[in-house]
Amino acid sequence: MKINRRNFLKMAGIAAVGTPTLAGYPGQKKETAVLFDPLNEKGIHPILDKDHPYIFIDSCMQIWPDAPFKDAHKYGVTSYAVTAWDPHFNLDEALKELMFWHLIVRKYPHLSIASTVEDIKNAKKNKKATLLLASQCGDFIGTKLHRIQAFYQLGLRMLIPAYSLSNRICGGCLDRTDGGLTSFGQNVVDECNRVGLLLDCSHLGRRSSLDIIDRSAKPVVFSHSCTKALAENPRNIDDKQIKACAARNGVIGLSPWGPMTLKTGNLSRPTLDDFIDHIDYVAQLLSSTDHLGIGTDMSLGTYPDHEYDPWGTPEYKDVTSTYDEHVTDNIRSSLRMVDGFSNYAEVLNLIAKLKKRGYTEGDVRKILGGNYLRVFSQVWK
Repeated sequence: MKINRRNFLKMAGIAAVGTPTLAGYPGQKKETAVLFDPLNEKGIHPILDKDHPYIFIDSCMQIWPDAPFKDAHKYGVTSYAVTAWDPHFNLDEALKELMFWHLIVRKYPHLSIASTVEDIKNAKKNKKATLLLASQCGDFIGTKLHRIQAFYQLGLRMLIPAYSLSNRICGGCLDRTDGGLTSFGQNVVDECNRVGLLLDCSHLGRRSSLDIIDRSAKPVVFSHSCTKALAENPRNIDDKQIKACAARNGVIGLSPWGPMTLKTGNLSRPTLDDFIDHIDYVAQLLSSTDHLGIGTDMSLGTYPDHEYDPWGTPEYKDVTSTYDEHVTDNIRSSLRMVDGFSNYAEVLNLIAKLKKRGYTEGDVRKILGGNYLRVFSQVWK
C-alpha cells in the first residue's frame, strides 16, 4: 500500500510533524547506538569514530520521524539543510512542521537551529550539529508577503519558491511551460532580499531561475542540482544558469543523488568519480571552486513511499524512469545514491578523491561548506 507522509507519521505514532508531543518515538530513548547496515532502508548512517576537520554543510536533505536524532552530530555533518515541511503545504501545516524542529533541538541539546554563520562555526567547534531550516516550496506564502518575515523570524533560512510545478511565484522545472517569475514573484524576491531569506533555484524552471538571479540583489543558490551538460535531466541546470548564479556570487550545490548524476547514455549505477566529474565540470566552466557546494538529498530516518492519485497524475517531465529501470526503483535503497557516496560517512571518500584529482586543501574546505558560509554571511540578517 502506498502511503503519504501524513499517514506515515500516524503509523510512526505522531499525528503530524509539529504536533506538541513526541509520543511514538520508541527507539529514541535507548542509549545503545544504532548499528549501521549498508543495505538498510531506514536512513541510518555510520558513526564516525573521529570527525574530519571540515565544516560540511549539506544544502539539501530530509529528516523523518524515526531518525536517530541522538547520533545526528556524529555523521560528519555540521549543518543539515533540512526540508522543514512537505512541498505545497499551506500556512498552518508549514507552521506546525517548522515548529517541530524547535521541539527537536529542545530534546536533543547536541542539535541546534542555525540562524547565523556563527551558529554553524560554533557547532563544529563544540562537536555538535545544526539544522538549517529550508522550505522546498513557497506555497505557504499564499499572497501574503508578511509571512516571509514571520517565517524568517521563526528560523527559516532558505526558500525554493516553487517545487517542480508552477505556482503563484514562478514556473517549476517539470511543468509543460516555464512562465518565469510572476509579478507577485518579483515582490517575493524583493521581500526575501529585505529580510535576509536565501533564495534557492533548484526545482525551478530555467527561465524562472534566471529571472530570480537577475532580480535578486543578493546571491542565490542551487541547493541540489547537477550539470545538464553531463546528465540530461529536467532537474539539472545548464551552463547559462551556472554562470549566472556564479556571477552573482552564489553557490551551485551538486548532488550525488543517482538519477541526476547518471550521465547521458549510461545505464549503470553512477560512481563517486562520476559525481566528481560534475564538480570538475563546474570548476572548469567557472575557472574557480568559489561557487561549488554539496547538496546530498540524503535522509535521516525512513523515506516514505510516494502517494499516487488513482484518478491519474499529470504527465510531468521525467526525472527517474531510466534509473528506475536500469539501477533501482526503490526510493529508500542506498543504490539511489552514487557508489562511494551513499551515506554521510563516505564524505571521507569524497575528500580523498577530490585531493587525488588535484583539488587543494582550500578547495575542499570551500566545496564542503566554506562557499555556503560566505553566501549565508552576505544574505542572512
